[in-house]
Amino acid sequence: MAENVKPAPPAEGAGAPLGDSTEKQIEPVAPQSTESADKSLEANTEKKEIEEVVSGTAGLAIDEKKTEEPMPPVAPQPAVGVESLPTEASQKASDTVPITTTGPSTVPTVGDSGTAAGAAGAAPGIAMTETGAIAETPAKAPAAAPAAAATADSAAPGTWPETAADHPLTKFYETIDELVQQSGHDEVYGIKLAKSNEFHTKLILQKFLRANANDLEKAKEQLLETLKWRKEFDPTKAAGESFDKTKFDGLGYIIEVEGVPESENKKDIVTFNIYGAVKDNKATFGDLDAFLRWRVGLMEKSVQKLDLSSATKPIPNFGEGADPYQGFQVHDYLQVSFLRQDPLVKAATKKTIEVLGRYYPETLSRKFFVNVPVVMGWLFNATKLFIAKETVKKFTVLSYGNQLATELGQSIPKEYGGTKEALSQVGEGMQFAA
Repeated sequence: MAENVKPAPPAEGAGAPLGDSTEKQIEPVAPQSTESADKSLEANTEKKEIEEVVSGTAGLAIDEKKTEEPMPPVAPQPAVGVESLPTEASQKASDTVPITTTGPSTVPTVGDSGTAAGAAGAAPGIAMTETGAIAETPAKAPAAAPAAAATADSAAPGTWPETAADHPLTKFYETIDELVQQSGHDEVYGIKLAKSNEFHTKLILQKFLRANANDLEKAKEQLLETLKWRKEFDPTKAAGESFDKTKFDGLGYIIEVEGVPESENKKDIVTFNIYGAVKDNKATFGDLDAFLRWRVGLMEKSVQKLDLSSATKPIPNFGEGADPYQGFQVHDYLQVSFLRQDPLVKAATKKTIEVLGRYYPETLSRKFFVNVPVVMGWLFNATKLFIAKETVKKFTVLSYGNQLATELGQSIPKEYGGTKEALSQVGEGMQFAA
């Protein structure tokens, strides 16, 4: 009997760091014969199709700083498997490194595309990347922040280290009253931005600076846009709203985990995006405003779980250490095919990428792609050279869901190799109307 596999979405993602786009240098080429010109046209067409499928690959607000190398691949386990990943940014091949992948190199038998599931349409498109149409990372080296009088580690809990007058954070902080007045809004991620709330205000400002490689003007621009958007959209309200269960049930969950390898946090937040749970593309994605409100609500709820208002440890300057106030994200593609793209899914993905990528900087530590079909390995191999080196380090591709415990520890649901009950039982989703 044919395997019940749903068609896959374009990649969703969130917030690659902002910065100047890098234009590729145009090299002079020798005149081509008609045959070689045809081959060149065919190759360019194929490249565009690949980029269309993967539609970018950054993770929600991923910090492009130097980080540790990804964990080495583990041996595949018996299960229906995968291996591959979409892309984020157009970069030179010399600026890239391989993404961690695990699983078999052979292509398994795929279900008949003529099954009822295959005819239903493409699977949810909220994932793989939440960055705009293939965002690019800054080409030039990040601006170095002037030395501070104290380091984040040496500061007393709840006290921000003193910074020099020409430090980007000092200058950013001096403009906060003006930015609040311009936007008519003073809250980001549950934090009130004000001189009377110095530590937590600087915590938020530091996230925007890090997301923009210490470019003060770009950080100010992004914060101003974020304040205006939060005033209009009210994501805090969206996080507590009730949604239609028939449209969004089972699509997203948030859990709290302990013992994540190499994490300095006692507890970490993990958000799961379950693409195989979509039953009807038209019902889920047909009303774009309703879908976006649900998706932003889930994102905002995960940020609330970070509990930034209780933070007492400063965030290091850009390039000087990890931000401890970020979450993990898991994109599960079990029973999802990558062969077709539904226009409704595509539109929802594009808008989600735009919103989450712009208004949620520095909220994601790492992103895991699990149960990605092996048949997509060719796509990954064709696109990995265009992924920014530092972004690559943030992504891990696992052929089987039960391998996730090697990355996040044992306090995750059993279907992902952990010891907890099923995700649907231990995960917190959005509220649904009665």
